[in-house]
Amino acid sequence: MSMFCDQCQETVKNTGCTNRGVCGKDEATSNLQDLLIYTLQGIALCVEKSGKSIDREKGLFVCQALFSTITNANFDTDKITELIKKALEVRDEIKTSVSGTIEHDSANWNSDSKEGFIEKSSQIGILSYSQDEDIRSLKSLLLYGMKGIAAYADHAAVLGYYNDDIFSFMVKGLASITKELSADDLAGMVLEAGQTAVKAMELLDKANTSTYGNPEITKVNIGVRNNPGILISGHDLRDMEELLEQTKDSGVDVYTHSEMLPANYYPKFKKYGHFVGNYGNAWWQQNKEFESFNGPIIMTTNCIVPVKDSYKERIFTTGMAGYPGIKHIPDRENGKQKDFSEVIELAKKFSPPTQIEEGEITGGFAHNQVLALADKVVEAVKSGAIKRFVVMAGCDGRHPTRKYFTEVAENLPKDTVILTAGCAKYRYNKLKLGDINGIPRVLDAGQCNDSYSLAVIALKLKEVFELDDVNDLPLSFDIAWYEQKAVAVLLALLYLGFKKIHLGPTIPAFLSPGITKVIVEKFDLKPTTNVENDIKDMLAGN
Repeated sequence: MSMFCDQCQETVKNTGCTNRGVCGKDEATSNLQDLLIYTLQGIALCVEKSGKSIDREKGLFVCQALFSTITNANFDTDKITELIKKALEVRDEIKTSVSGTIEHDSANWNSDSKEGFIEKSSQIGILSYSQDEDIRSLKSLLLYGMKGIAAYADHAAVLGYYNDDIFSFMVKGLASITKELSADDLAGMVLEAGQTAVKAMELLDKANTSTYGNPEITKVNIGVRNNPGILISGHDLRDMEELLEQTKDSGVDVYTHSEMLPANYYPKFKKYGHFVGNYGNAWWQQNKEFESFNGPIIMTTNCIVPVKDSYKERIFTTGMAGYPGIKHIPDRENGKQKDFSEVIELAKKFSPPTQIEEGEITGGFAHNQVLALADKVVEAVKSGAIKRFVVMAGCDGRHPTRKYFTEVAENLPKDTVILTAGCAKYRYNKLKLGDINGIPRVLDAGQCNDSYSLAVIALKLKEVFELDDVNDLPLSFDIAWYEQKAVAVLLALLYLGFKKIHLGPTIPAFLSPGITKVIVEKFDLKPTTNVENDIKDMLAGN
């Protein structure tokens, strides 16, 4: 075993990748990411020992570093190495204010070379967290949830929004992983991660809507025009804004891909006439779709997959994303915008995108928009026109079993409405499912972090229907997960009290049988089975 990683849904045999990640990362990348986390644990222990709170700059760095270890975010060992070096500097700076010693090695080890990092990285990682598989499982669940929280906190910070409680929890959580805590104590930490995930998604929702307006019901073009284009993927809306501003009057069009699709719903972006619409589908189809797009591609965050030679010279990363041999657009300096000029000039040299589909898809059903339609929704429920809402949010992926989610959508009765967010939507958002009294049967709230919108909608409907328990709503969950942002969303839903969540297409490999049993019993979590049984179960309120 040269590496070990079990953080994504597609991990080998639902056990763990031990030689090379299914995502494409090699053992050096995986192990260096483990070492980066180990170094962040050292920072946390030093902060804890100092008796002071972590300052905002260092707290944000911890989040950004964790973000870089998310599945399909950063494959560049040089960039990971630089983050480790900075983490050591941050740790040692905090350590100067610590009196006494810290016994844990993560607070004391040192190296100044990539070779030294690689040697050290082979000695640590998830499997070293505990010999007890249940304890290790809880620590993994905590860590992976924190990675998702870190990503959302970074997205918000890019727009100038912060919640220092999130940074404090990161310190507490990272330090906890190094300690010999009981299962009960760790379970408490996991629920606190769920609480913090709610704070992070609430913060990001505020950042996005305050900056770009509340998403509106929007028909999004999925065809192409005859101008050269730039394709932008990921989640960073500020990158989207700056790209649109810099391409204005350039003769270059802009298209979204995958999780950037919801940018089409924000009012502030609609003023740009060269913002054409969305090109393609979920992240895992990018190898094919990036080829046919013809022009340059910008990856603002995850999810990037191993890059093919056919478009290697026209793909760029920025933010916490990275890939070896690919040009990286530097961060903003001194309040200036990122510089996309190289991308724009490159775009002008290429032919327009090859059309792969045509038509429109409708989205923009975040909480503000849906609540504006509350009277219409309530009337449809009371009249029996809508019998049930099914939340089908989360992630998409390559696994063949994910056709299950398309088949569920196709086979749900015509008196059900699907609430969705995240790239899981691509399994059914282009199906012709019709509407109910003018309400589309697929209501897309936006990106994965906009699962917060779905929770807000549910909690508001609980009030409208004067229910004591949100689980008494005609509402079911059928969640698709892939990576760590989805783990954070799941923990947030559990913290908010939602039960009977169907989760698939597999139960996470990092959940031991013992911990899975506890979650199933306490929260009535339901692993997905088959389309017929699960639809029957959900329609019965189970």
